Amino acid sequence: MIDVLYFAWVRERIGLPKEKVETSATTVSELVAELSAREERYAMAFSDLSALRVAVDQELTEFDAPLAGAREVAFFPPMTGG
Repeated sequence: MIDVLYFAWVRERIGLPKEKVETSATTVSELVAELSAREERYAMAFSDLSALRVAVDQELTEFDAPLAGAREVAFFPPMTGG
């Protein structure tokens, strides 16, 4: 079981701030594929991965990052500086 967190417009599209997910995914990309296959709102949220960033256990990482031992995955848009 892994906690999946959604921020900003990702949360708005999916309609949830977080959820517990039972997954067999071994990488972030596989988790995204599982979530996208659930229903249209997930597919829309994950349709353009270049517009997303991901953190595993609060560390910024890439979509090919392994999930072994991870407790939390967070998806959010790139931060904009000002």
